[in-house]
Amino acid sequence: MDRRESLKALTIGSLSVGAILTGCDDKKPALKEKDKTGKLSGYGRTAPEEARDQVLMAETFFTATEMKTITVLVDIIIPADEHSGSASELKVPAFIEFMAKDQPQFKLPLRGGLRWLDVHCMKHYNNAFTDCTPQQQIELIDQIAYPEEAKPEMSQGVAFFSLMRDLTANGFFTTQAGIKDLGYKGNVPNEWDGVPADVLKQYDLAYDEKLLPLYVKMEDRGKIMTWD
Repeated sequence: MDRRESLKALTIGSLSVGAILTGCDDKKPALKEKDKTGKLSGYGRTAPEEARDQVLMAETFFTATEMKTITVLVDIIIPADEHSGSASELKVPAFIEFMAKDQPQFKLPLRGGLRWLDVHCMKHYNNAFTDCTPQQQIELIDQIAYPEEAKPEMSQGVAFFSLMRDLTANGFFTTQAGIKDLGYKGNVPNEWDGVPADVLKQYDLAYDEKLLPLYVKMEDRGKIMTWD
């Protein structure tokens, strides 16, 4: 099983249905879409929540250098393949930036972990992480990506990479492309043509001809309200 398939399996087991449904509903406006009053709207948020989101999105936490490192990391975790683009193409770095602001407990572990990467790379490769060769980057990631195999002195890097991997997977698999990658379709109703005629006859029953048009309209409405 490759890295993407492993993350997919973990994500399916850990994401809430609500989060998945929110990510796959392409009929809702994007997070930054605003109405005429300048308020965010249409994605299931209360007015105070919308106001808070506006404040958070106006803030900047990571530096440009840190965002560059995050971009490299998320693409190592979920690279592009034949199914969809890479994590950075699906704006996962922006998701991680938002999560750091929305959940302050992530700030220190993320910033400290990014610093740890650069310090480690300077000691061993005489370069910051993003200036290392792809081979050197993977060499380091392989030392912190498998907790059970990692050396004790790599524990800080292990904890950081585990958090980054979790955030990357959650960010990726709650985008429309990520939902499609999972093969998740949501609540898709089956077509039902009514009780078979022989069964109705067996119980001496029949549909009310006056109500049949209503039944048809209700069935059509069910077909429209699907997630795919």
